[in-house]
Amino acid sequence: MKDAGEVTEVKAATSEADEWDARYSERDRVWSGEPNGALVDEMTGARPGRALDVGCGEGADALWLAHQGWTVTALDVSRVALDRAGVHADGEDVDITWVLSGLLDADVPAGGFDLVSAQYPALRSTADRAAERALISAVAPGGTLLVVHHDMRDASVAREHGFDPDDWVTPGDVAALLDHSWHIEVNEVRERSISGGAGAHHTHDVVLRAQAALP
Repeated sequence: MKDAGEVTEVKAATSEADEWDARYSERDRVWSGEPNGALVDEMTGARPGRALDVGCGEGADALWLAHQGWTVTALDVSRVALDRAGVHADGEDVDITWVLSGLLDADVPAGGFDLVSAQYPALRSTADRAAERALISAVAPGGTLLVVHHDMRDASVAREHGFDPDDWVTPGDVAALLDHSWHIEVNEVRERSISGGAGAHHTHDVVLRAQAALP
């Protein structure tokens, strides 16, 4: 079995890789170290299969999924984040492939995953909706798409802090592209609770969980 801590594939990173590397380098740990609550809530007890973790960061979600029996492909543009995730996974009996890449640069197979999980993804919104379409196309027939982001109903406050929600893909953007072949099981705003780490000040999330139809 391969070393669970090794970055086994390297793809072209996006232009934002340096920015994310710098952010991760500012502190020993950026996130809480715990799997995201919405992922745990939505996927506990689910039958494991192949999972794609988009923007895996320091690896807590990927490790949680792997411990549930999932075979995980975990993407991130930051080498610093993936190296840190690899250290956390080192010595664990888990099946995780760490991939240094953005979603659009990765060689993600169409219909290749039983679960596509994007927890607070930093995916740029574009006119052609490329990121949303990439998430959707990666889900296998009968598979699950889980997209979670902070609730940004008061966009003016975010803009005052230099963040424009319109620049980024939201669960609503993804839901808008789902056709009749999808069943939306969850599409709601819910409270969140987190012990610490960046983003802990956000109190509500938007959660989208949808299932692709079987042929």
